Amino acid sequence: MLFKLAVVFMLLLVIGSLFSGLVFLYRDKGNGDRVVRALTLRISLSLLLFAGLLLAGRFGGYAG
Repeated sequence: MLFKLAVVFMLLLVIGSLFSGLVFLYRDKGNGDRVVRALTLRISLSLLLFAGLLLAGRFGGYAG
């Protein structure tokens, strides 16, 4: 149960980072590096979540 909550929390962080990138893109009109940082954070969180799911599946920590 704790793992499922962690997955949901990570997905919410990924979605939040995606929307913050959209807001920064709109406000900065394409200038600045806040969009790049927000999207880099989103990609990093997504990769961390994917690796965690792979490891949990491999070691039996995720029961579906």
